[in-house]
Amino acid sequence: MATARGRAAAAGGRAAAAVAARRRRAGTMSSLAVAEPPASRAPSRSPARSPALSPAPGPFRCDGERRRNASDAGADLGAIQDTQLRPVDLNHVIKLLEDSDSKDLEKEQLKTLKKVVKRFENGLPLKDLAQIIEILNLCAEKMNEQEAFTEPLCELIKLCGLPFQKKKLSDEVNYSMAVSNSIAQLGYLMRVPSSQVRIQICKCVVSFYNMELPRKLLSGYQPTSANYKIQMAELGGLAETLVLSLALVENQLTEKLWVLKALQHLSSSGVNCRLMMKAQAASRLCLYLNGVDPSGQLVFRSSEILWNLLENTSKEEVVNQLSSLECVHALKEVFVDLLMHGFRHYDRQLRNDLLVIATLLAENPAAPMIESGFTKLLIVLATFTEVKIPNPLVKGLKLTYSYEDFELKKLLFNVIGVLSKDPCAVQLLSENDVMPALLYYVKPNQKPGFHDWSAAQYEELQLHAIAILASVAPLLVDKYLSCQANTLLLVFLEWCIGQDPFFGQGNSFHGTGGRGNKLAQMRYSVRVLRSVVSLYDDAVNLNLCDQGAISQLLDILKYAANKSKEKEDAILLEIQADILFLLSALCENDLHRKELFSYEGVDILIPFIQMDPKKLYSGLGHSCLLFSALDCLWSCVIGCYIAEDYFLEKQGIFLLLDLLALKQKNLCNIILGVLVEFCDNPKTTSHISTWRGEKDQTAANLLIQLWRQEELELGVKHDRYGRIVDMKRPIASSFQKQQEVIPMPANCPSFAIMEISENIRAKLYSLLCKLGFENLPGLSAKDFVTLAIIRRYIDFKVGEVWSELCAELKEEFRPVTSDEEALKVISEVSEDTGRMVAALQTEVLESQHHQEIQEEEKTYTKIQAIHKQREMVNKSWENFLTRTSNYEALKKAKRLQEKSIEASRSKLKTQNGAVHSTDIKGLGTTIGSGRLVTVESIPPQLIGGPLAVTDLALRKPSVCEAALKKIKRVKTLDSVKKDSVPVE
Repeated sequence: MATARGRAAAAGGRAAAAVAARRRRAGTMSSLAVAEPPASRAPSRSPARSPALSPAPGPFRCDGERRRNASDAGADLGAIQDTQLRPVDLNHVIKLLEDSDSKDLEKEQLKTLKKVVKRFENGLPLKDLAQIIEILNLCAEKMNEQEAFTEPLCELIKLCGLPFQKKKLSDEVNYSMAVSNSIAQLGYLMRVPSSQVRIQICKCVVSFYNMELPRKLLSGYQPTSANYKIQMAELGGLAETLVLSLALVENQLTEKLWVLKALQHLSSSGVNCRLMMKAQAASRLCLYLNGVDPSGQLVFRSSEILWNLLENTSKEEVVNQLSSLECVHALKEVFVDLLMHGFRHYDRQLRNDLLVIATLLAENPAAPMIESGFTKLLIVLATFTEVKIPNPLVKGLKLTYSYEDFELKKLLFNVIGVLSKDPCAVQLLSENDVMPALLYYVKPNQKPGFHDWSAAQYEELQLHAIAILASVAPLLVDKYLSCQANTLLLVFLEWCIGQDPFFGQGNSFHGTGGRGNKLAQMRYSVRVLRSVVSLYDDAVNLNLCDQGAISQLLDILKYAANKSKEKEDAILLEIQADILFLLSALCENDLHRKELFSYEGVDILIPFIQMDPKKLYSGLGHSCLLFSALDCLWSCVIGCYIAEDYFLEKQGIFLLLDLLALKQKNLCNIILGVLVEFCDNPKTTSHISTWRGEKDQTAANLLIQLWRQEELELGVKHDRYGRIVDMKRPIASSFQKQQEVIPMPANCPSFAIMEISENIRAKLYSLLCKLGFENLPGLSAKDFVTLAIIRRYIDFKVGEVWSELCAELKEEFRPVTSDEEALKVISEVSEDTGRMVAALQTEVLESQHHQEIQEEEKTYTKIQAIHKQREMVNKSWENFLTRTSNYEALKKAKRLQEKSIEASRSKLKTQNGAVHSTDIKGLGTTIGSGRLVTVESIPPQLIGGPLAVTDLALRKPSVCEAALKKIKRVKTLDSVKKDSVPVE
């Protein structure tokens, strides 16, 4: 239950801040010294972030002229006139270039190259590309001694930037290897020591992404698809070659910028990024960040390529390449320069981008952030506006309230959260007043001023700071106490449940669920308390309790519980679970604090235990809340008789058993632990014995069912009646039996001992010991069979330990004779116990079988008696029908009746006594008369009829009956119930 969750928000906020910092850059560079077409962006990047000018001179073209959509391209294709390509013998050109270098021959070679350029000005056919590349290599070789070949070479390279020409659709596939090798050769031409050639190669590569259709098409040819060159460049490994060529242009700024521009486009592909990483692109680019560049494009393009590498390849691999001391120094210098001297919108955006990269480096323990001084700088930047202590590192720095500086502030808070995970940075966090800076935001929200953060921005910074405080506070406990953080947090929490009008914006990641309320502030404040209380530091906990934290936490818990009744959500459930944990940590092992919790706390806990079981699967956090409530019950109630008695009075044991009856694996362990601890109170066992579940289930029956379920999951072997099978190890699990004998030191627990804490059987045994094994109600024969095993649980466990001990001894050495005999006797005693339990189980089963047979016989006897009774009734009815329908039979029955009456009379005559006749004159019944005659309705004889002439003496009619006689037969008397008329 003591899992820490206070640091989760910082990790979630870091990703959001990183994306926001680089995706929202909308500014452009201006006032750059070099005039060139706008730097084209990779497809995945936003054009608005590119500088306004490119590094090398050239004619200006607007973006609309350089890019055409699909419909415009189709229209142009229809208007283009085909051109018949005159045959050119490229083999002759190659042979001519391979000849000796005479002056006259040079002119002829240059003239021939111009003809080649002229004839292929509309694009190179795929079939001729290999020969053209061979001509390029020959020209490159001649350039070392003859500069006149520079211009033809550049013109030929320029032709490679045009769309290649194909005759068939299959040409793209058929010539793919030749084309990829040819494009790779373009990269190898970067070895030519000519700035003009290198720039032209880069322009050629850039043109792959800004493809323009030629004005005329070759007759019978079509241009290749737009992405064909890009795919061939990936296949040929051009990106890796260009990265390696950076070493050749290290001191030529213009050439370097063009190479970076080409790499920027190439890095939009994941394949190219992986090739670039093979050439150590990340470390090479980072080292160029602090190079001299008045235009600012060096930093811009390098950072853009780094971001593409981070997005398209393994982030860990990029960070590892950047983790050298030289790279960190370069990154720090560029960041400081932009921080101190950057004044444009674009500068601030680029600064934030670099800070995100620095944050990723800070996550790598191997990065020398502390050694380079970068860590200290970032910490000072994060805190200097709150603590207002002069520091030479930030002298003259003043942040504005612009959106970019707001993003910077959030990123710096995020860096603090990252550094809190590095033990080496803790000292720096302590020395640079991080704790007071974060506690600055632990106060009720105030209306921001005119030159200040907006309400939404301040709330976002406040929540972010408190979230980071949850990560930092456990590391700086002394600072935490010296700054009176507990007091500030309790006052802040009191404001959170107060009635002050406040409407949270709820816009940020940390403000989730906080729109229109103070729940977000309450959530993160409670997280801070949770993070420090979970340390179980006596000074922190005592400081909290001395300020009345227990009573205040109960008030907050009650407030959150009432809010949950209105509308349940994950944040309210999280707040309640965290507060329950706080109470558990504060009250554990302290009787006085448990007494403070007792009455009010138990009243709050009861509804949590009564939670609807269906909510446990809602996914909102009810399961965690229930576990927290049970943990709080264990820590805050058990051990305090006042609280225990009040919990029993509230029928808390019944609620726990109701939860246990759900038989949920994750709940049973903690509930059984609570019940075992509660049984130390003598009143508890009577509550457990009194409980009844569904179908009148008793607690003993429930516990035995849980035992059988646990042994089934553990793979303990029993026969089909539940009797033990293995007499040596009757309760060993299948996992235990699979383990090999491993000799272990005496202070290391064996498998038999470890198994006790890994399942609930020990708790079930302890609980049944408290209840007693005799006279348990509601048990079946199967339950008694299982109960026999439970009763001997400790004996069986002792036998398992001895069995392991014997096996370990045999692995190491042979015991002496006396010890061997003792071990044998112990093993026999353990087996005898198993046999005795098996015999007892058999006796129980036989007794049950015998009882079932007796009950079966009783049932058959009862059935026979019922059938016999039915036969007698049927025979009596037949006799009655005979007397009714046969006059002779009636007379015979009358005679028998009189004879029986006469035989039953006393033979002694009564002297001076009146003799009464038993005959009723005029009686027409066929059955014997008794003292009472039952009639189904008021007979007509009562108001006149055949019986009126008999000598039957009737009782005097009641007032009701007399009234009935006076009614003139207007109503029928169907509703009158049966009555009995006594006969005197």
